[in-house]
Amino acid sequence: MKLDLLAKLNGERAARRAAILFTDLEDGTQRLVREADIGPDDDLESGLLRGGKSRVVEVSGRRVFATVHVPPAKLVLIGAVHISQALAPIARVLDYDTTIVDPRTAFATEARFPDVTLVAEWPDAALPQVGLDRWTAFCALTHDPKIDDPALIAALEAGCFYVGALGSKKTHARRVERLKAAGLSDEAIGRVAAPIGLAIGAQSPAEIAVAILAQITATLRLEAGAA
Repeated sequence: MKLDLLAKLNGERAARRAAILFTDLEDGTQRLVREADIGPDDDLESGLLRGGKSRVVEVSGRRVFATVHVPPAKLVLIGAVHISQALAPIARVLDYDTTIVDPRTAFATEARFPDVTLVAEWPDAALPQVGLDRWTAFCALTHDPKIDDPALIAALEAGCFYVGALGSKKTHARRVERLKAAGLSDEAIGRVAAPIGLAIGAQSPAEIAVAILAQITATLRLEAGAA
C-alpha cells in the first residue's frame, strides 16, 4: 500500500470513521472510499459497511477485494438499572464496548457491574468523556427525565446509529413534548426507539435486554441509516 493511502486510512480509523480499501485482484491497484464519500445510492459500499465483513466483490466487471474498516461498535447505557445488568454481559458477547452512565452512586457500583466501564456522573459531564458518534448505540433507561432527557439530546445530536428510550407510550408522549420544548425537530425525535426494543412480549429485565439488543442489531445490519 502506498504511504499516502495508508496515512489517509489511519486518519479515518483514528477518528472512528469507517472506510473501505478496494484492491484490484488483477493489477493490484488500490483506492480508498471514506464513509463520508458514500452516497445513498452507493448500494455496494453501504452494504459492505453494514455487514462489516471484508470480501471479494465485482466492480465494473473486475474482481476486487474490499477490506472493510469499521470502528468497534460502542454501547452507552444511561442508568445502572436491572435491565443494564442483563444488557452488559450480552453486549460483551456481541463485542460491544459498553459504558454505563449514572450519577446515582448507590446504583453504579462495581459489585453490580463487574468488568463494565462505569461513569458515576451526570450525562452532561460524562458523555463528552465517553464520546458519542454514528457507531454508537445509545439507551436511556432510568425513567428519570433529569437524567435521560439531556442524554437523549446529546445522542441525537451526535448521530448515534441507534437511540432508544425505556417507557410506555404515555411516558414517551410526555418525553416527546419535553424534547420539542428543548428545540428538537420532529425528525430527530422520530429517531428515538420507544418503547425500546423489538415487540416480542418481553417481561423480565433479561427478556427486555434481548429485545433491545435484537433491535440494535437490526438497526446496525439492516437499516440504511447505519451505513
